[in-house]
Amino acid sequence: MVNDSISSRLEELGIVLPPASKPAGTYVSCLVDGDTVYAGGHGPFNGSSLVCGKVGGDLTPEQGREAARLTGLSILATLQSELESLDRVGRIVKVFGMVNVAPGFDDIPAVINGCSDLLVEVFGEAGRHTRSAVGMAELPFGMATEIELVAKLA
Repeated sequence: MVNDSISSRLEELGIVLPPASKPAGTYVSCLVDGDTVYAGGHGPFNGSSLVCGKVGGDLTPEQGREAARLTGLSILATLQSELESLDRVGRIVKVFGMVNVAPGFDDIPAVINGCSDLLVEVFGEAGRHTRSAVGMAELPFGMATEIELVAKLA
């Protein structure tokens, strides 16, 4: 990782980014358009596999929250790879979080807080963002969370 202030912040927090994920289809994981960067849907990779299951059924809400945090780390790894430095991120604008939920589970915002809290830890006030958090009957590959992100470049 480039030695910049965000990488120093990650080190202070004890955060090591995973390898950037590769697209699972005919699309790109990240796209820069002018001063905006779009990170497509990412999943929770724990270092060896995707975290799968339905929150409120197979997974506890706490495990779902950790899956959302892992998803956020995956997004940061993709941004790092695409931008070469996370210092190029000026502001996180929007997060769209999807949670694979068991019937009746509706504490979806608390699950997606795993990603939102990570972004604020890493970027400070520039990490606060607008957000949607929705429950889904299914997600690709059975993964627990899928999250998209929009950011403005510095």
